[in-house]
Amino acid sequence: MRQFLFSLCLLSGLALSADTPNPQLSLERLYVKREFSSKGYGVKWLDAGQGYARLEKSKGTKDAQDIVQIDPATGKKEILVAAKALIPEGAKKPLAVSGYTFTKDLKKVLIYTNTRRVWRVHSRGDYWVLDRASGKLHKLGGKEAKGATLMFAKFSPANNHHVAYVRERNVYMEDLTTGKVTALTKRRKDTVINGTFDWVYEEELGLRDGFRWSPDGKSIAYWQLDEDGVKKMTMLNHVPGNYPQIIQFRYPKVGETNSRCRIGVVPATGGETTWVQVGGDSREHYLARMEWADNSTELLIQRLNRLQNHNTVLLAEAATGKSRTVYTDKDD
Repeated sequence: MRQFLFSLCLLSGLALSADTPNPQLSLERLYVKREFSSKGYGVKWLDAGQGYARLEKSKGTKDAQDIVQIDPATGKKEILVAAKALIPEGAKKPLAVSGYTFTKDLKKVLIYTNTRRVWRVHSRGDYWVLDRASGKLHKLGGKEAKGATLMFAKFSPANNHHVAYVRERNVYMEDLTTGKVTALTKRRKDTVINGTFDWVYEEELGLRDGFRWSPDGKSIAYWQLDEDGVKKMTMLNHVPGNYPQIIQFRYPKVGETNSRCRIGVVPATGGETTWVQVGGDSREHYLARMEWADNSTELLIQRLNRLQNHNTVLLAEAATGKSRTVYTDKDD
């Protein structure tokens, strides 16, 4: 009996091996074909009562994806954006969708594509706006924008025709009705960063997107960093080709000089920035979080000391920049 069971198991194993087309584990299967990578469901909740959206393989366009709306109660599906609607004029293939955001009424959708890595994640690329009613597909950035240079594009919460974004370390607002692009910030030197962050803020605090629309869409609050005085790290980059390249970037080691940081508020249509008075030495603390305080007149700002054991929450007036402490916590 034991011999019979052993023979049966052996024959079953041989049969299984024969039916398996590629039983050998390889680096190609792991990292190129990614046969064993986990796959999430990837949903994006829409405004209240509208269910959620997700990307699904297009039935009408080869090697492309539709954006589909799904009712979670019934499972009913409706195509919100067909892949064929995302073919730019003169192109043969639709945009490869890396991210998307709808307006509250679902009339327009912001498409993120052609992405590039910044430090750890793909946070830079091209943005397009599709008007679902007219079918018009418009690339953001204006004539001056180079390819794959836009970051963190967001619709105004107050209307469907204003979009703000970061381009090459400056914050811009684009009017979709007129096509006018307004620079909300203007760097006066190469070390200044508006609307995004340096290495330290991403590494220590997980910050990348550095601006916030006010709820009424009239103002934009943003971080500004100045890397002046931060020493450069030199590295060899072996990735691009047969020969390594020398690259440098500003990287403060422990105890060395950090970037200055401050937060400002600027009218969404352009104008002077009002700087928030947070107190202290801007090189020796972090402005770790910033959000509008459930209104369009005040900001909530979290300030951490460099050791990150003293937390202070400030409530700031957007119009004057004056702030006061509303909470503090210290760990000795």
